[in-house]
Amino acid sequence: MYEALYLFLATGLVSMSAALSAGALTKLPEDQRPACMASRNALAAVVMAGNLGALTLIGALAYGVRHLDWWIPISCVLVTFPLVHIVVFQRLLGDFKTLVLMLPLVVAAIAALYYYW
Repeated sequence: MYEALYLFLATGLVSMSAALSAGALTKLPEDQRPACMASRNALAAVVMAGNLGALTLIGALAYGVRHLDWWIPISCVLVTFPLVHIVVFQRLLGDFKTLVLMLPLVVAAIAALYYYW
């Protein structure tokens, strides 16, 4: 049971963090965006990274509901993951650095969910 909990917490947290960071970056006005997001292709890449994070979060939620009690994944997705992202990652790293850090972890989370499911 603990293996399923740890896998859900790790994959869900990085997925939620990547999705929230990408959403925050796309909502910034053009003059406040990072310099590397000046082109439309870079903006599309950020949107795709956010979508990848959101889809992985749905997969982590499905894994958590299947292997844990239903209230654990739901409460984590609604309260714990956004709170940890805002309090820790967003304040410590900022949105762009968080997205760059979490994107490889999201890919690793996809592989881990596929392997352990």
